[in-house]
Amino acid sequence: MRGLAVVAAASAPPWTAHDTRLILCAAAAVALVVLLVVRARLHAFPALMIGSLLMGLAAGEAPNAVATSFENGVGGVLGNVGVVLALGTMLGRLLADSGGADRIAETLVSHSGRRLAPWAMALIAMIIGIPLFFEIGVVLLIPVIFTVARRLEAEYGDGGGAAGVHNTYLLVGLPALAGLSVLHGLVPPHPGPLIAIAAVKASLGTTLLYGLIVAIPTVAISGPLFALVAARWAQARPPVRLVEQMTRETRVENPPGFAVTLGTVLLPVALMLVRTVADLQLRSGDPVRKWCDFIGEPIVALLIAVLVALYTFGVARGVDRRSLGTLLGDSLAPAASILLIIGSGGGFKQVLIDSGIGGALATAAQHTSLSVLLLAWLVAVLIRLATGSATVATVTAAGIIAPVVAASPTTNRALVALAIGTGSLFLSHVNDAGFWLINQYFGMSVRDTFTTWSAMETLISVVGMGCVLALSTVV
Repeated sequence: MRGLAVVAAASAPPWTAHDTRLILCAAAAVALVVLLVVRARLHAFPALMIGSLLMGLAAGEAPNAVATSFENGVGGVLGNVGVVLALGTMLGRLLADSGGADRIAETLVSHSGRRLAPWAMALIAMIIGIPLFFEIGVVLLIPVIFTVARRLEAEYGDGGGAAGVHNTYLLVGLPALAGLSVLHGLVPPHPGPLIAIAAVKASLGTTLLYGLIVAIPTVAISGPLFALVAARWAQARPPVRLVEQMTRETRVENPPGFAVTLGTVLLPVALMLVRTVADLQLRSGDPVRKWCDFIGEPIVALLIAVLVALYTFGVARGVDRRSLGTLLGDSLAPAASILLIIGSGGGFKQVLIDSGIGGALATAAQHTSLSVLLLAWLVAVLIRLATGSATVATVTAAGIIAPVVAASPTTNRALVALAIGTGSLFLSHVNDAGFWLINQYFGMSVRDTFTTWSAMETLISVVGMGCVLALSTVV
């Protein structure tokens, strides 16, 4: 039962009035954003801006610093996710117009049916999610999720429930999101787990093995099983233009085969996996590693995939170049609103981080007397709630817990890394850009996003931590 040693709070830094002020300001800012969107019916973009600016000012930051924090947060998110989303949307449009998405959906539905489709989507997401950031995985899977959902509706009906015909999107979408999220938080080579492993000096191989052991039951419970319940109380109404774009019937007589379609979709996954393997096996100055790092960079890998898709889904199917150019241009229109909301979510997150709220919550956690595993989880949970960033939660929690682990030689370090990872996934809400990504893609209200996506993330965190604690009794 290594890892269950109790940590004393005597060495924790003192609690200050400023810490209390920061926590109250953060809670008020989150509540304000929710009220503006839900009650005042204000668009999420200005609501997040208002919440961000008021939060920074109330926390005592200089007015110009607050604006700068928000701008940096927006730029940081859009500089990465924005390009990924644009390229992914292009790839999705090519996949849909060629009939490739329909080919994948037809194969999946014919081999699984309605009952097993959620499990198949979770498995596909876990495979695709091994080398991918969460946002990239979502962008790549959205065309498949939408097309599978429409196929299931056409063949089996809507399945009843309060959500009507739209609950099928949740039935297949939530398992895929669960698979991506769990892999992102628990399994190397994702950056979060690698940061935690390095900070607590855990074994990479052991953490990978334990991470997979924890991931499988966590995905099963929080994905397919939870989706069966969540699809009965929430409504998913994806934007009509986006659904039509991602699921439109093929316009060519010879749609790509299943192998060609799957190979094109998985190409960026393979390129990023090559980068990961090269980083693990080759020295830092190796020329081969440099090229592998280049082609495995997410935006480069997706650009290569789009160029390949222009041939496999376009030229090879008889589509002329002018039509392909028009198609790529038109594909970006539905993504504009999504990009703005995601960017403002990133701005809100950055204002919270720059205010110092993470340090205040870490101090609060250290004033408790908990086992190392539970303390690691709690610190990550609190920082995740405050900042909305799983990566920030992981980095901060790992830095706080590392000295505690060093002073506790009987602690299983791999399990500590996993405890941090599970805590970093807890309750995604309005300060998380991922919350708005799911909200916009699935066309849900803020309330329904909380009762599906946020609830699923919380379930992942709690079930995952339960599995870590169970594993600590036998390793």
